[in-house]
Amino acid sequence: MADNGAHLTEEDPAAAFLAQQESEIAGIENDGEGFGALEGADDVQPSQTANYEEPATVNGDLFQESNGPTDSYAAIAQVDIQRQEPESLRKWKEEQKARLEALDSASKAAEAEWREKAKKELEDWHVHQNEQMEKNKANNRASEEAFLAETDGDSPGSEWERVARLCDFNPKTSKQAKDVSRMRSVLISLKQTPLVR
Repeated sequence: MADNGAHLTEEDPAAAFLAQQESEIAGIENDGEGFGALEGADDVQPSQTANYEEPATVNGDLFQESNGPTDSYAAIAQVDIQRQEPESLRKWKEEQKARLEALDSASKAAEAEWREKAKKELEDWHVHQNEQMEKNKANNRASEEAFLAETDGDSPGSEWERVARLCDFNPKTSKQAKDVSRMRSVLISLKQTPLVR
């Protein structure tokens, strides 16, 4: 039984540690950092008020009672309210955000429209290009066949007619930039007096 009595008088180490921490925290709140000054007078312990003969000091200055809230949470809430944006600025930001979203959606719609238009124009260009290529192929085939038909018809005495078809002897209708008058005169003289072999 004496063992039980001794056990009852011993303190629990965890409880002693917690009590020590609470007293240190209470001391920190009331010794000049300003936390205790924001709290109400009902939170201040009577033994601590007896220690001060002059007004409380915060950071070396005399602490004057403030007109603001005495609760620290209310002071923080008041600062948060002051830090909030004005109503006009908040409305402008909302309007700006809505305007930007509208512009984004309009630009996306315009981009999609441009893509469709470009796709259609590209398809039209390919169709036109293919048609033009087929026409060129047909014209080239026809001119090749005509040229081959003319070359196959080599009959004696028709050489000068072929030369006349290939060369333009009219100087007024000639659209060439080079002067071919000498060549023309040589060909005419050859026609009139052929070379004898």
